[in-house]
Amino acid sequence: MRPQRAAWLAVGLLWVVAMLNYLDRQVIFSLLPPIKAEFSASDFQLGLLSMAFLWVYAAFSPLSGYLADRYDRVKVVLVSLSVWSAVTWLTGHSRNFTELLTARGLMGISEAAYLPAALALIADYHSPRTRSLATGLHQSGLYAGIALGGVVGGWIGEHYGWRAAFNVLGLIGIGYGVVLLGALRPPPSRERAPKLETSFIQAMQELLRTRGFLPLLSANTLGSMAYFMIYTWMPLFLYERYQMSLTNAGFTATFYMQTASAVGILAGGALADRWCRNNQRGRVLTQWIGFTAAAPALFLIATTRSIPLLIAAMAVFGLGRGFFDCNLMPVLCQLARPQVRATGYGMLNMFSTTVGGLMTAVAGALKATLGLAAALQISAVLLLAAAFVLLRVSVPSGSSSPQEA
Repeated sequence: MRPQRAAWLAVGLLWVVAMLNYLDRQVIFSLLPPIKAEFSASDFQLGLLSMAFLWVYAAFSPLSGYLADRYDRVKVVLVSLSVWSAVTWLTGHSRNFTELLTARGLMGISEAAYLPAALALIADYHSPRTRSLATGLHQSGLYAGIALGGVVGGWIGEHYGWRAAFNVLGLIGIGYGVVLLGALRPPPSRERAPKLETSFIQAMQELLRTRGFLPLLSANTLGSMAYFMIYTWMPLFLYERYQMSLTNAGFTATFYMQTASAVGILAGGALADRWCRNNQRGRVLTQWIGFTAAAPALFLIATTRSIPLLIAAMAVFGLGRGFFDCNLMPVLCQLARPQVRATGYGMLNMFSTTVGGLMTAVAGALKATLGLAAALQISAVLLLAAAFVLLRVSVPSGSSSPQEA
């Protein structure tokens, strides 16, 4: 198979895994009302379901990235998919809230290994000329997973109960893992990043000393505080504020934002790849545009009572998110050596999901006093701060990463 064709085939195969990754983790948020009723859970406990996943996911992300840099990235992807799919199935068999919370933690461990390995694998396959677009295509699978989590989860939960959603999705993931075992191959040896030879601590120290990495880390962390809160609480916000049905709230909370995000990552990826040929900061500036557009849109989501305005604001917010996401790994590739890409992305995940989990829990705890609308307004301010910090990212000359042709 031609190298170019193999590179895009890998993106296609991983797109399905990315979709399952976010579908399995997000579906629970469209099922919060029946879960709350069955286990008599408080709003704070519901927030803990997100925080438990995110904090465990955060703790294991850098180490998982390091394993992908040190060993076979394809095998890391396969193991991650198989384990988290089994945990998804087990989630549907939780007998009490403690077991449900434990399952969310186990899912955090197993899913932490996927994104660093997959994005580093795509970066191996694709040169800087197509890297943002390839990354964006892959990331569209994440948005599809979020959207399907809302629609599929809400529909199955309303008609067959919340447990059925986890049982079905777990079996689908295990089945696709068998398909992937025979279809996904690593790139030719000449295109792969050399294996990382340093220790885990040394790799993290190298990244922290890398110019531009800390501002990128900070901007991603601030943005994630807003994103995780939104994707956790938006279905319930719409369910309560607009008296929507469970299915309609799940659909509205996910479909418009994720569809727009899919458009945003394709447009943002194409824009960044072209812009970066003439301006080394083209990818960072594309991210800045995304955050600057998303912040006021999020404030409108929190304040409007008009359904058409709500949908329009969700679309703008989604476009902005797409502009940022498709360039996160490509910007990291401009800053750091190929050998530490997955470790670097794991560190980005660690910080973003740690504070994201805290934000979701705090929003749940303060829901009775400030309300979810106030939490959304705070998130809009965080996005503006993230846009400002992005301007501090210093990109070295040339569009390639250090030691990369």
